[in-house]
Amino acid sequence: MGLLKVSVIFLLSLITMTLAEPPGCKIRITDRGLEMLKAETKRFVEGELSNITMPEMRGKEGRFQYTIKDVKITELNLTSDLRFQPDVGLLFEVQNSSITLNFQRCILYWLFYDEGAINASAEGVNIFTVLHLIKDQDGRLKISNITCNAFITKMRARFSGTLGRVYDFIGTLLTTGMRFVLNKQICPALNHAALVLVNQLLETVPVRTEVNSYVGIDYSLLNDPVVTETSLDMDFRGMFYDLKNENETLVNNAVNPVLREYDRMVYLALSEYFFDSGLYSYFKGGLQKQLLLNSFQMSKDLEMLLRTTYLGKIMMLVSKTKIYICTAIHPLSLELEVTSPPRSTIKTSGAMVAVNCNVKVLVLPPGKPAVQLSSLTMVRIIQYIQPILIPLQGPLKTMLQISAVPLINNYIKRGVQIPLPDGMDFIEEVVEYHNGYIIVGANLHFRTGLREIIERKLSGETDNSV
Repeated sequence: MGLLKVSVIFLLSLITMTLAEPPGCKIRITDRGLEMLKAETKRFVEGELSNITMPEMRGKEGRFQYTIKDVKITELNLTSDLRFQPDVGLLFEVQNSSITLNFQRCILYWLFYDEGAINASAEGVNIFTVLHLIKDQDGRLKISNITCNAFITKMRARFSGTLGRVYDFIGTLLTTGMRFVLNKQICPALNHAALVLVNQLLETVPVRTEVNSYVGIDYSLLNDPVVTETSLDMDFRGMFYDLKNENETLVNNAVNPVLREYDRMVYLALSEYFFDSGLYSYFKGGLQKQLLLNSFQMSKDLEMLLRTTYLGKIMMLVSKTKIYICTAIHPLSLELEVTSPPRSTIKTSGAMVAVNCNVKVLVLPPGKPAVQLSSLTMVRIIQYIQPILIPLQGPLKTMLQISAVPLINNYIKRGVQIPLPDGMDFIEEVVEYHNGYIIVGANLHFRTGLREIIERKLSGETDNSV
């Protein structure tokens, strides 16, 4: 019975894995990438802690009455670490650090009244914070919870003013209260920073957005991120769609990209489905299914190629029809019609796109019907993505390179925003080709600081130059 139960569970797990939607796009952030984020995270946390506000404190000890107000953090000396927390998210830790504060005192002892500034230092500051990362209901990466523990080992105060030395003996009283209050302020400040500010930054990551007036792209997460000691992996849908009919999409039958590398800060894997869904959506959206070029629209190189290529055929038409056709004067026309959605093929040798189309070449004598010079149905064009090459035989290859490639480039030159927050870029990219997918390894670069990015987000500004 026990063996049967185990077998059923294993079978159900296998079925679930089989039916799971493979990602069209994967992103891996390695510990090297996290290393680069440490400095930005430290500066961000220091900024949040420096904004801590503390309430006015009043107290009485024997004949002493005191008031503490205008508490300000003037310096932070944090020794911090940021690392992956397996199966959870991120761990940010501060150990044996110090915080310097300044506040105003008002002390009454019998008939003597004194006021002045107090410089205090919190020593042995330790903060342990774990960020729990999940996929939210919209398919966006989100911090769902934060576990925070903070404690200060000791605090010292240095008095100034006429009776500074006299009041040194009550320093313990004052610093004990200050340490208690500061302890209580650290975690709420970090909770707000993570659950509000950082989540607002993560909201800038595109989930379902328009690429242009024809297509959009879906970058929603398919499941919660997978976190190990050395990386954080995220599976995105990576699917284009026709803006006029968002429910008509291509079924993903592509392979699941496999990431094995850890040398770069970040890795981006794109499967054949990522490209195929884009080509399918552009086709369904009606983007240039037909391309018509006359002599005035085509380049001089293309026009010359057509005239020299079909000169013999034109002369044969002249002899048969007794119609004089001057190839040096009469305009030509090139008609290219895509008949089905193009498909991509990615192998270790490179990435290609196959396009099925009809091609017609015509000469347009004035006052007479157009004369067809050539017609080729279901031409199969193999086009390398980068650089774009079309290995066809003979003049047709050059003709299509001159006519079709600039058109394709015109629509892909803008590019597509990748699922990264505003202000973060890929640099030093390296592309690897695998069977069924490509992998882009890169390092990360902040165009501006994390705090500046969040402040810009709060002010309503956006940065789309990815």
